[in-house]
Amino acid sequence: MDDIVVRKIVRPERVVSGPWLEVIASNLDYHRATFLWKCEGLSEQRLRQRPLPSSALTLLGLMRHLQGVERAWFQGVLAGTPPRFFPYMTYVTEAGDEWYAESDPTPATDVHEDYLRACEESRQVFARVTADPARLVPNPMFGGTDVRFVLEHVIEEYARHVGHADLLREAIDGVVGE
Repeated sequence: MDDIVVRKIVRPERVVSGPWLEVIASNLDYHRATFLWKCEGLSEQRLRQRPLPSSALTLLGLMRHLQGVERAWFQGVLAGTPPRFFPYMTYVTEAGDEWYAESDPTPATDVHEDYLRACEESRQVFARVTADPARLVPNPMFGGTDVRFVLEHVIEEYARHVGHADLLREAIDGVVGE
């Protein structure tokens, strides 16, 4: 039985010069694909594996988190609409933050499909919310910020979590990225 969740990922070429929004959009897609590339070829069991004794992070947990990043920042902050989150199990940390529970039983294929939907929803919202990059938006984490800051922050989230994914993948099966 073939239980691979994420199939072959081809990362897109990045736009490295030109209109700022094209550069940002292409870099977001590049980071989205890079995260999936780190998950490529793994089974549900491997995606749920906690390979580092010092961390509760899993690749599947990062995938759940990144769908939340997409929806919170694009739908919630930039579009000003209530995000449509998938009902994953959550818990409240000692600091009072809500976090996705690693014990969530949602099948990895469903999490993957939900993550892809979240990315597509963000692409659709992108054109509507970036017409004025200097537009100020209320931001629950940072106060009032402009659209450019929010887009940069989403790229920052991906950069951090792709680094986590790289370490997790190497610890799972020795596969290393660039």
